[in-house]
Amino acid sequence: MSAEAAVDLCDPEFDSGKVKEQSMVCRCCVYCHVKFVQPCLVELLGSAFFVFIGCLSVIHNEMGTGLLGPALAHGMALGLIVAMLGNISGGHFNPAVSLAAMLTGGLSLMMLLPYWFSQLCGGLIGAVLAKEVSSKERFQNTSGAAFVTVQEPGQVMRAVVMEFILTTLLCLTVCMSTINQRTKSPLAPFAIGCAVTVAILTGLFLGDENTRLILKYQ
Repeated sequence: MSAEAAVDLCDPEFDSGKVKEQSMVCRCCVYCHVKFVQPCLVELLGSAFFVFIGCLSVIHNEMGTGLLGPALAHGMALGLIVAMLGNISGGHFNPAVSLAAMLTGGLSLMMLLPYWFSQLCGGLIGAVLAKEVSSKERFQNTSGAAFVTVQEPGQVMRAVVMEFILTTLLCLTVCMSTINQRTKSPLAPFAIGCAVTVAILTGLFLGDENTRLILKYQ
């Protein structure tokens, strides 16, 4: 060992420098985990829960329950998930909402693709779990909602327009209740859940109308 190296090792500031360097690395790791990893994991988890509950509410929906059961299940589930996890990731759980949040300054452009990837993976996990815990017969006999909304090519445009309007309602609710400083509210989870419930009820009414028309002309 050279004399200079020995002097460096004996220097009392040598260890303190290494400690400072390690401390800085630890702080960077913690910062990255909090700012990037945690929000994506939360978006994945929340999307999985939301899709799992939503799919089960449709698969196991009884005829007597009608439209209200799945709509309430989706809305209450999303409101609960936003209340639990919203402070970590913003509570998007929807690619369209993340895009709206990015456009309104509530999400950085760098995080948009990771959010989308996490949400899509979470939705896939939730759908697979819903299928696995449901009986094969009940899963194959699932009907209603998107199964009957679009039956003919002429209905595609109406369904697309309806989806655009209802998705805009949800995005506006999320942005105005969680991002905009003048309208930000502690009731955001309730408002977001209500928006989803209203959107699903409206969309299902359209599906029921199409079902009645199909049965009429059969």
